[in-house]
Amino acid sequence: MKALVYHGPGVKSWEEFPDPVLQADTDAIVQVDTTTICGTDLHILKGDVPTMTPGRIIGHEAVGTVTQVGTGVKNVRLGDRVLVSCVTACGACRYCREGHSGQCLGGGGWILGNEIDGTQAELVRVPFADGSTYPVPSGVSDDELLMLADILPTAYEVGVLNGRVRPGDVVVVVGAGPIGLSAITSAQLFSPSLIVAIDMAPARLDAAKQFGADVVINNRDQDAVAAVRELTADLGADVAIEAVGVPATFELAVDLVRPGGHVANIGVHGTSATLHLERIWDRNLTITTGLVDTYSTPTLLKLLAGRQLDAARFVTHHFGFNEFDTAYDTFSRAGDTGALKVVISR
Repeated sequence: MKALVYHGPGVKSWEEFPDPVLQADTDAIVQVDTTTICGTDLHILKGDVPTMTPGRIIGHEAVGTVTQVGTGVKNVRLGDRVLVSCVTACGACRYCREGHSGQCLGGGGWILGNEIDGTQAELVRVPFADGSTYPVPSGVSDDELLMLADILPTAYEVGVLNGRVRPGDVVVVVGAGPIGLSAITSAQLFSPSLIVAIDMAPARLDAAKQFGADVVINNRDQDAVAAVRELTADLGADVAIEAVGVPATFELAVDLVRPGGHVANIGVHGTSATLHLERIWDRNLTITTGLVDTYSTPTLLKLLAGRQLDAARFVTHHFGFNEFDTAYDTFSRAGDTGALKVVISR
């Protein structure tokens, strides 16, 4: 098969690679029909994820067709069309049983395109297939479904639910890339009074407006903290969601919230950020971090199938499997290209 292989920071190639084989009776082999690129994949290529070693296939999101199943797989059959989740769940360990599959102790968690070969390939081995894939609902396109592999459950769980967004809240989303836009989308399920998006790229701020932000702030030109305080009678936001993963945006999110507010960090951080306890120790803040657990995927699938969630609008570019280099270039220069999510199909 062909696959996109990581060869160290800044180096990847679309090359011949051995086909995956079943390694456990709970595995399935899935023909990848559609995949995408995540911001985390860009962090990998920068060398920010030490568990990703050279020689491993990149990617953790896919929609495809099951071609082989192990003898222990009960709910997934040959020929099934499935969503491959970014998080693999053994289903039996303490964390999986508590709904925290991202911390799986049984060999799962975020392993695809990280600790084992991933989905940016013609075939992928999916461990614990019964708990790590979802059947494709009728009437839902691959493009739409692919957004539920990672970005929508991540933003919903780690941003909106961890941030405890409530009706009437002022929610500020720092970063208007795909994860930030997903946070804007899912925050609206809880009827906040105001959603503010902050970014430096005009194209992404335009997208934030289209996705439901009431106010957008270009923090290259404006003092974002002053602007949010002006909008909130000098209080600050109830919830600030960090959706970038660099020190400056995390520190900004902390400065944006009111006393008693919540900071929900979604971004993948490759370098240390400063927590200014000298400024915030007396502000009663709650700061949460997290890796997505995907416990919300069944709920989001229902919303998608019921047309209460518009996932297709995230997709701005389409490429073929022989165009991975172009797809990565387009996605990595989103400020210039206007890319939100790129979809790569066979």
